[in-house]
Amino acid sequence: MGIQTRDPLACIVADDHPATARAVCAILEDHGIVVLGCAREGDEAAALIALHKPAVALIDLRMPRLNGIEVTRRAQRSSPGTGILLYTAFGEGALLTEALDAGARGFLLKEAPLEDLIRAVETVAGGGLYVDAVLAGAIAATHQGDRVPILTQREREVLRLLADGHANEEIGRRLFISPETVRTHVRKAMAKLEAETRTHAVATALRRSIIA
Repeated sequence: MGIQTRDPLACIVADDHPATARAVCAILEDHGIVVLGCAREGDEAAALIALHKPAVALIDLRMPRLNGIEVTRRAQRSSPGTGILLYTAFGEGALLTEALDAGARGFLLKEAPLEDLIRAVETVAGGGLYVDAVLAGAIAATHQGDRVPILTQREREVLRLLADGHANEEIGRRLFISPETVRTHVRKAMAKLEAETRTHAVATALRRSIIA
């Protein structure tokens, strides 16, 4: 029997600054990630996602024609299996919360180290969630309250593993529970944190130091 090899990770990049886009594409390709297309406008990015259905689309939050949030909404319809990773500047907390509601699976600060870029793309491609630690506070800021929700130890463990980018199946294996039980813990944690998505729950838990 021959050695089985995985297909290379495929990605779409969208940024309206040509120099930034070229640099990001070069970094990804240097790490074995196939860049299927590079867009400079949001509508072009949405079209590339619909055409290629990549594992990940790394999208600048602010772009001409369509911003990253609108691209995310369109991608949810045309290619729901594509993980949208938004590449953003600091201080856009309100927009990030809106992006969570649109279905984004990750947020990366533009000033983040190069190794964080690769980790973020690989995490989202693997079905996980990625929230830049610096951005976690901005995402959760509008949902803070005086009362810190009380999560069970298991709920904290599950959220911590989600924050590390693990999917339900891998979390189940690590904690010796079924994927369905993992989903139950996630749902309960989301309810306690008043979060509408898993990514939002992770961001809120990080911001409130419920997990580290």
